[in-house]
Amino acid sequence: MFDAMTGTRPARFRRQRLLVVGCGDIGLRVVRRLAGRVRVLALTSSPQRVPALRAAGVTPLVGDLDQPATLRRLAGLAPRVLHLAPPPTKGLSDWRLDPRSRALAAALARRTPPRVLVYASTSGVYGDCGGAWVDETRLPAPQTPRAWRRWDAEQTWRLWGQRTGARVTVLRVPGIYAPDRPGGAPQRLASGTPVLRREDDVYTNHIHAEDLARACLRALWLARPQRVVHVCDDTERLMGDYLDGVADLLGLPRPPRIARDGAERQLPLALLSFMNESRRLRNGRLKRELRLRLAYPTVDDGWAQATATSWSRTSHSA
Repeated sequence: MFDAMTGTRPARFRRQRLLVVGCGDIGLRVVRRLAGRVRVLALTSSPQRVPALRAAGVTPLVGDLDQPATLRRLAGLAPRVLHLAPPPTKGLSDWRLDPRSRALAAALARRTPPRVLVYASTSGVYGDCGGAWVDETRLPAPQTPRAWRRWDAEQTWRLWGQRTGARVTVLRVPGIYAPDRPGGAPQRLASGTPVLRREDDVYTNHIHAEDLARACLRALWLARPQRVVHVCDDTERLMGDYLDGVADLLGLPRPPRIARDGAERQLPLALLSFMNESRRLRNGRLKRELRLRLAYPTVDDGWAQATATSWSRTSHSA
């Protein structure tokens, strides 16, 4: 039906809108999965990205989370919001706070707030758990500035949801990987960066980028109100064993092993912080509440895709 007086269709016939804040690799994977069924608007601070976003079927909105005045136009634009943007790392008056989430929350509340907001956080908010199994009921204990800012963002959004009545979901995400994702394990292996010897090593957690995109979509439509969900696969592996496995699958040299005592002299501080935290995430809510069946249940499944793709290209070019 079409209203000739207003030039609009009734709400039930209009395409739903989704606002993506931080439309990088994961955001674009979400967009591809929607395949035009939902109108996607994306906030970008870079005018240079506008053509690429339009080519992906996205309506770009130029604005900067670090400049709250540029966010006013976001109010009332979409009933669902996917927030993938990280907190800032520089220019902070308080290193424990995420001013970006606070500015976005204020902007979205200026008019009718979204009904649903999904925020992608980090499993780093738990700090070191000594290799213990962790579910979503464990109290966060952030130990790095990055984790503290994420924890502040989580609290900002959960309180915002309580005030506005919006259904807020926090996704706690570990290491993201995919064969077509730049950097990551292959780059680290190629550079010969050491890992800890087995007796000093830590448990790490992972999720394939495509499974994360699928989890984001399911959270937008299926998640329970004010809920935290771990988005991780079924892998239970020490960091060094994980990288050894990737090296073997891709035909790269295994990384050298070092003792923890010497790690501080050989590794950058950012990488060392990951080696100081060990935990194993449970993903029961992901499977039970979001009803997500992982396409890549383990890291071996995900990286095997890379070798299969490489073999396919080689055989077709032969």
